[in-house]
Amino acid sequence: MKSFNIAAYISGSGSNLKCVIENSLKGVISSKVWLVIADNDAPGLEYPSSLGISTAVVSRKSLSRNEFLDLQFTLLKKHNIDLIILAGYLKKLPEEIIQLYKGRILNIHPALLPKFGGKGMHGINVHRAVIEAGEEFSGPTVHFVDEVYDNGELLLQRKIKVTENETPESLQKRVLDIEHKIYTEAIKILEEREQ
Repeated sequence: MKSFNIAAYISGSGSNLKCVIENSLKGVISSKVWLVIADNDAPGLEYPSSLGISTAVVSRKSLSRNEFLDLQFTLLKKHNIDLIILAGYLKKLPEEIIQLYKGRILNIHPALLPKFGGKGMHGINVHRAVIEAGEEFSGPTVHFVDEVYDNGELLLQRKIKVTENETPESLQKRVLDIEHKIYTEAIKILEEREQ
């Protein structure tokens, strides 16, 4: 069974990342998170930092494109990263990183891709769009990342029925509960593929 050195990219609370770390500590997966990169001073940095996991804020705002890339490559190399997970990261990864880690970058999306993906489709926007479209089902998708938002090959999906009185907020909560479980399952699938 393959054990990956994981880097996680976040922009917010990092609740999916927290679940992955907890499952790693419990031995549900053998891979470990060694590095967390955020594009801002995200609250989700606190938990990994409290466990001694390396964290860094890498923001395009204060860096040239080359500095932005070099800093990420330096951090990824330093920690021997061989799997990247996006856990609520709202920026697009640079193409150079996508190319270098092709087939080794996962994202979790709160809808059943290929529907309701693409630019601007994150957070409550996704759940509102699902309800407005009258969808019967929703649920999270774990997929590989390529150069186009929410476009890469699907790895894992979990469906739930959209209820009659569903609100965007209630759907968001129900989907997030499933996200917390299936991100770890997706990493386990990759571990088992590369025994």
